[in-house]
Amino acid sequence: MNFICNFPLFTIVFSLFSGPLCMMLRGRAAKYYTIIYECVLIVLVSCVLGYTISTGAAFTYVMGEFPAPWGNEIRVGVLECLMSSLFSLVMILSLAGGLHHIEEDVEHSKENLYYTMISLLTSSLLALIYTNDLFTGYVFVEINTIASCALVMVRYRSKKALVATLRYLIMSLLGSGLFLIGICILYDITGHLLMESLSVAVSQLLATKTYLFPLAVVTTLFSLGLAIKSACFPFHTWLPDAHGNATVTSSSVLSGLVLKGYIFLLIKIFYRVLGLNIIFEAKALNILFIFGIFAMLYGSYKAMREKDLKRMLAYSSVAQVGYIYCGIGLGTTAGFTAACFQMIVHALTKPMLFIATGGFMDVSNGSKKFKDLKGAGRRDLVSGIAFVVGSLSMIGIPFFAGFGTKIYLSSAAIELASSKMYITLIALAISTLLNACYYIPAMFTLFAPSEHDTKAHYSKMYLFSIIMFIVLNFVVGLNSEQIFTWIVQGMSMFR
Repeated sequence: MNFICNFPLFTIVFSLFSGPLCMMLRGRAAKYYTIIYECVLIVLVSCVLGYTISTGAAFTYVMGEFPAPWGNEIRVGVLECLMSSLFSLVMILSLAGGLHHIEEDVEHSKENLYYTMISLLTSSLLALIYTNDLFTGYVFVEINTIASCALVMVRYRSKKALVATLRYLIMSLLGSGLFLIGICILYDITGHLLMESLSVAVSQLLATKTYLFPLAVVTTLFSLGLAIKSACFPFHTWLPDAHGNATVTSSSVLSGLVLKGYIFLLIKIFYRVLGLNIIFEAKALNILFIFGIFAMLYGSYKAMREKDLKRMLAYSSVAQVGYIYCGIGLGTTAGFTAACFQMIVHALTKPMLFIATGGFMDVSNGSKKFKDLKGAGRRDLVSGIAFVVGSLSMIGIPFFAGFGTKIYLSSAAIELASSKMYITLIALAISTLLNACYYIPAMFTLFAPSEHDTKAHYSKMYLFSIIMFIVLNFVVGLNSEQIFTWIVQGMSMFR
């Protein structure tokens, strides 16, 4: 096996052990260590991405050369590498863009704990992408939950952040519980936890028409559990408070990465464990499709009514997650591929909007209310440009990343030629119009003349983060066909 095949395990273990190490360092040292090792991760995962694209095949890494069930395995293909590269890149850019706010919002003596949670979160996200074992996936789901809640609660001066964390924790534990029950039932009827072994066992059960009802229950539990954790409508109620009260980096990471990790795990389970036949039989895709359509419309409607910029972006995330579940609910390869593309678009765009919002708050006395943000885009032109790029991408303007989502999701719907096609196209049109109805007024407010004379002071890290996000948005928008091809290649490796 090529030495590069060791890199996925290295990235998980490296991140996992960086957590305790950050606890032993002082805040400043933990900050620089985290930035350096996150950059190293980008190099490692990029090497694996290039390797899988060049070989055109996925590979399985057996830890310690002990195969399951005695050992553990991770599986790596083009799609896993693409997502891990994306997650690593967004993580470092979110950190760089929000360093100033971390220093302001986190108690100085506990800054090292913040970077500990970032390390654990990075490790769990990579493990969710690579895992080839359901119970290992559950373990890292729980690590992800704890680290995410800690990142919300980190604003020690804010009682609202504590309340938001408790709501987040309760909903997350509910989702985790449903997911764990599903694993227990599936293990009871198959005797396996490894994804390949589970796939074979489930296929045999379908062929003999045995345990069909328990399999339908398992499918429902997996779908509902991970839908709750990824803030799919109607389980989104914790999201606006969590994002609205978290520090800028936390909001960026939660919206851009954490939600996507759970959805990616769900897609892997659908394709590599249960198979689309049992998903169709259980009607789970129809439920997720309905959730996705309502999320697209309800999230956009609530965003229109918000007077708080961060909460507006949070409700916008509800709508954007709806696009992902709409694609999954179509139940076709094109639909799943469009959903994965939307995951990439949202992961690159929403953190940029949250970081830009942090810049607006700096020149508006810390306020995130629209009435106080009037003219903030003029006072902080760099953040203003980033917000315009992100807004146009979310609306779906050509040449921006978000345009590809609308095209590929529409194409996937048209292939069906059923009632889902009409519902999807109508919902896409209405949602796009609603997106314009709250992003465009927000841009007018941010660039309106005002009497404030506060000017922005940019750090090099902040400028680097914003510029990279802007460039990446255009790169994805102008090269959407190539990225879509990689996603299709990766999806074919799932089988």
